[in-house]
Amino acid sequence: MSISLQKGQKVSLSKDNAGLSKIIVGLGWDEVQQSSSGGGFLSALFEGGSKQQPIDCDASALMLKNGKLVDKSDIVYFGNLHHKSGTVNHQGDNLTGAGDGDDEQIVIDLAKVPQEYDKIVIVVNIYQAVQRHQHFGMIENAFIRLVDARNNNEMCKYNLTENYSGMTAMIFGEVYRHNGEWKFSAVGQGTNDPGLGELSRRFV
Repeated sequence: MSISLQKGQKVSLSKDNAGLSKIIVGLGWDEVQQSSSGGGFLSALFEGGSKQQPIDCDASALMLKNGKLVDKSDIVYFGNLHHKSGTVNHQGDNLTGAGDGDDEQIVIDLAKVPQEYDKIVIVVNIYQAVQRHQHFGMIENAFIRLVDARNNNEMCKYNLTENYSGMTAMIFGEVYRHNGEWKFSAVGQGTNDPGLGELSRRFV
């Protein structure tokens, strides 16, 4: 049975799933459908009278030591798909978020994550959000879910339901160690960071 999480809720992963070692972090989102009625002068002005560019969301994992990001190589994203430890692997970039199911996936081998890492923060930013005048208010059905890689059972899911209008990046959730257990926290914090570099600096 998958647990449906609310913002700020925490759940134990290893305690409730004996022998858990590898998890799949699935992230998904859809573009809000533009009405085809034209929307009048203002929308034509805002959109330049042309079709809105597809929104390209990029998921990343920040691997923290004592709650801090200490090295650029600890950022796993579309430009660095595999962490040097081999324990966090990004499954590749999805440019539009079209289709059902997960849009991007990050696989974490919890059993082998080096001890010095105590937290893995899952973030999503909109690629070139500022230049493209895009923000999370243009996105709906955003979620993060954690799946047991042994059997593809969904352990928990957090649907982001707040209004994130104007936000260009998002801290979706955190996988972290606590008293020898792995836990997950549903964060759902929107930010105005224009890119992954600025977003990651929050954890330095």
